[in-house]
Amino acid sequence: MTIAVTGASGQLGHLVLNALAGRTSAGNIVALARTPSKVAAEGIEAREFDYTKIETLASGLAGVETLILISSSEIGQRIVQHRNVITAAKSAGVRAVLYTSVLHADTSVLSLADEHRVTEADLRLSGLSFTILRNGWYTENYTGSVEAALKGGAFIGSAGDGRISSAARADYAEALAVVATGVNHTGKTYELAGDGVWTLSDLAAEVSRQTGRDIPYRDLSDADYARVLVGAGLPDGLAHAIAGWDIAASQGALFDAGRQLSTLIGRPTTSLSESVAAALRAVSVQTGSRIPL
Repeated sequence: MTIAVTGASGQLGHLVLNALAGRTSAGNIVALARTPSKVAAEGIEAREFDYTKIETLASGLAGVETLILISSSEIGQRIVQHRNVITAAKSAGVRAVLYTSVLHADTSVLSLADEHRVTEADLRLSGLSFTILRNGWYTENYTGSVEAALKGGAFIGSAGDGRISSAARADYAEALAVVATGVNHTGKTYELAGDGVWTLSDLAAEVSRQTGRDIPYRDLSDADYARVLVGAGLPDGLAHAIAGWDIAASQGALFDAGRQLSTLIGRPTTSLSESVAAALRAVSVQTGSRIPL
């Protein structure tokens, strides 16, 4: 079986390659990326694969039986880009597609869900065998702000007391590898989320505990949060999108208690405390400082 992974040089993609390498030989894996030279995976073939270059996609999928379609990072362009890949997969004779959607895509109030809903519909109409893995939030989406919180003395956001069932990227990557190399997953939709449930106040408390500093969570309106993000250098559209995702979190969009992710991977998902510890180690390495900062 030849398994190809799109976005293979990305944050999730390279973890998927690692997870697959633990379950099948490197010769069975193909890494697809816009810039193949950025793929660092010993023994794995890397091919150029750009969602926007329609005329080259089918050749990039030559010999591929199972395609892991990691959703594009280009919000607003995903429908067309994913449709290009699905069309190419049919042309190339791909047997099955695994698609990374978003948690509860069919009902979610997240703005991100709209494009995922369309791609899920496209897959159902494609005639291809498929499995949909609806990924919840990556814990790294929030722990990536640890350094800023330490420097500023507080976490900020607009999620209120919204419950978040996140997991580490590596957990979701392992689930993709399990499904890609396993059986009896065709036609299924998995709602994937972490075992633990936390709020942004809990995150702030955990950072405080591990650093010995008082790092509170300060809840802002979405407009004020977006304004702060713009002031920190984020583009206006992205800043408002992030603030909107926090509002969606306050409405339950990032919560799920089904534990389908830990069931798939056969172990508990990475805890919040483990993810915070990893983030603090990364900050220490990047800054050359000993925590607490």
